[in-house]
Amino acid sequence: MLELRFIRENLELVKEKTAGRGLDTASLDEFTNLDQQRRDILQELENGRHHRKAESQEIGTLKKAGKEEEAAAKMAATRELGQRLKELEERLAGIEARLEEIVMAIPNLFDDSVPPGSSEADNVEYRRWGPPREFDFTPPPHWELGETDGSLDFSRAAKLSGARFALLTGFAARLERALISFMVDLHTERHDYTEVLPPFLVNTASMTATGQLPKFAEDLFRIADTDLWLIPTAEVPVTNIHRDETLAEEDLPVRYCAYTPCFRSEAGSYGRDTKGLIRQHQFDKVELVKFTTPETSNEELEMLLANAEEVLRRLELPYRVVTLCSGDLGFSARKTYDIEVWMPAQNCYREISSCSNFGDFQARRGGIRFRPAGRNKSALVHTLNGSGLAVGRTLAAIYENHQQPDGTIRLPEAIKPYFNPRM
Repeated sequence: MLELRFIRENLELVKEKTAGRGLDTASLDEFTNLDQQRRDILQELENGRHHRKAESQEIGTLKKAGKEEEAAAKMAATRELGQRLKELEERLAGIEARLEEIVMAIPNLFDDSVPPGSSEADNVEYRRWGPPREFDFTPPPHWELGETDGSLDFSRAAKLSGARFALLTGFAARLERALISFMVDLHTERHDYTEVLPPFLVNTASMTATGQLPKFAEDLFRIADTDLWLIPTAEVPVTNIHRDETLAEEDLPVRYCAYTPCFRSEAGSYGRDTKGLIRQHQFDKVELVKFTTPETSNEELEMLLANAEEVLRRLELPYRVVTLCSGDLGFSARKTYDIEVWMPAQNCYREISSCSNFGDFQARRGGIRFRPAGRNKSALVHTLNGSGLAVGRTLAAIYENHQQPDGTIRLPEAIKPYFNPRM
């Protein structure tokens, strides 16, 4: 979130950046009015409390002097002042609650390097790798390949759980497991991430710190009658590892890698990607999370992006990288690169990873700080995260890009040691 004082002192900038995302700025006008009321009330409360304290001391002095009538009159006036202060405190609580709602709904300010735009159509290609394969046959989509050989079963998954679930069997199940191990090993052994295995259920405070709550509650699954939510991404529990902590500057950057299942209701996306593994309620993902100093976060974003790209290169999957425009950015992101893998049966690139720099937006919500060397005053860290990669979409891309005329799937060399390990 943005700091109250920052919004007040940079209101036009906040309006400009919010409008640049294609969002309404009316709540910022309400913010100005409420913020002024809040400051006026705080001043009146401070004056009133000071006056009440002085009057209480005066009442004591009058009583000691035997001036009971004067003391009684001042006591009556003090009671009236007390009632006024109580009313002001109640009014202040209401104003602060509404201010918090407004502030929590204001998105992060996007970086000046983010291209302007209103939708994904305005995203700007950053680079691409690998020419799409030329087929001498019409390549079927991954769901048809999987249904034909029995490795992807969507009808039985629907019987078990409903729409947008998949049952992986045999080859697909084994490939999913191999991809997870391959990705985690690559990031921990080659890219200097520390592996963590976090809880898959988190509390409201954790969801709020990373920006999923309160704005995106409808996209989440909550466990009834508890304060627990199914994680939509490992970003949530891993970022919250250091919630309400102060790290030492010499320990930064901190880099974590985590495999988790992820759960999303996909509210508002009905009718989109209803076939296959692209948009599921449950899916596997390997996530990369970083905590850095403000001075190094842009550099760390480029490194994070390169780390995620290497997965696709080793799996021999063509892809491109796009810089998200202002209107397509996620709520908490300051800057985001999307990696899009080529899907030949669909004749298009599809997102397989988002790599984002959040600046201090999440850190302020989560109270994640660091203490600069040689200084007593702490500062907010910068947080970053990216998929390294979405496993189901990677499996789908392997099916489509490495399929053979007979419907079998060629395994990339990098995954073979994980698919056929020596016992």
